[in-house]
Amino acid sequence: MQMRFLPSIITALTALTLTSCSTTTAEQYEATALTSYSWQVKYANNLRSQPQPRIEIFANTSVLNRNGLKPPGAVVGLDDRGLWWPTLPPRPSVDEVEQHKRPQEEAGKPELVKNVKYKLTYGVGNSQQTLPTNYDVYRQVVKAYPQKIPLELTLGVNDNSVEKAEPVSK
Repeated sequence: MQMRFLPSIITALTALTLTSCSTTTAEQYEATALTSYSWQVKYANNLRSQPQPRIEIFANTSVLNRNGLKPPGAVVGLDDRGLWWPTLPPRPSVDEVEQHKRPQEEAGKPELVKNVKYKLTYGVGNSQQTLPTNYDVYRQVVKAYPQKIPLELTLGVNDNSVEKAEPVSK
């Protein structure tokens, strides 16, 4: 191997080590999925050609799913992903949409937007850590939670998220 490649290899290995994922085992955990509906309207001088229209959020509703159990206030569900949903917020009226319009702008039609934010809280020593996660981790917790099966968690870059959860085999 030629010596001129050595600095590149050392730099690459250092970067890989600094950004690699770590794992931890959790016996206490809770997964949440915040499901929400929001009405939004896009505003722009020309909605067809303006790449970044201004977006106004009108009414929204949300409900917090915990470990797959039916949350209070949930009225819609379980959906095809095992999530409960809140009631629909009231659709903005024509008057409300027009009140948010600036001079020279046109308003789009109200759009109902569905959103889900997943988080996992788990015990670390005597404290708890809450990190963003994804649907797959949420579903793994939903399956493991009733039997309190320990989970091996794979954390993301700089331990800022939970990327994977797998049951620990006993």
